Amino acid sequence: MTLRIIPGTLRDLSYVAANLRPEDRAEIDCQLDHWSPALLALTALQGFAYVAELDGNPEAGFGAAEQRGGLWIAWSWGTRRMKRCVPGITEYFHAVLGPQVSARGAWRVEARALAANELALRWLGRLGATQRCLLPGYGRNGEDFFLYDWTREGWNHVPVSKTTGTEAAAAGADRRGQGRASAGSCAAG
Repeated sequence: MTLRIIPGTLRDLSYVAANLRPEDRAEIDCQLDHWSPALLALTALQGFAYVAELDGNPEAGFGAAEQRGGLWIAWSWGTRRMKRCVPGITEYFHAVLGPQVSARGAWRVEARALAANELALRWLGRLGATQRCLLPGYGRNGEDFFLYDWTREGWNHVPVSKTTGTEAAAAGADRRGQGRASAGSCAAG
């Protein structure tokens, strides 16, 4: 199993968006009134966008986009095979994406996750994000979300070793290595 992190393209991100895991589709459906895989991919390309490719096939998109000066939104979503990409995404997050966003002057990076997505919530915490508050009724059908953030003081200061518990649980959740981890699915915007 070969994992590569590559720059996101409209084609690869559209493929991932067209083949979303049910958890990610639910999270995106309740945040956006009308969306399509191509529109979600175009939105993702507004900032730093990457694709996790497993054995040559795009399986996850992730990145961050600036909303206004100093405020960024982190996002990720993927296919059912995304779980196998989580360790590589985590490493890339700390080694590349975090420093890129910081170098662009980010004071705060936010991520939102559906409150029912327990593994996404744990993964965000292990990535070093702070759970700030419950967002009751944030989804368009009244779904609750949690708001997480990283601030300049804490951004990119969480060692990769702290994240291994969640990825290990995700990779070993069933006999095929198909866990229930989410990469903190959040639609940009």
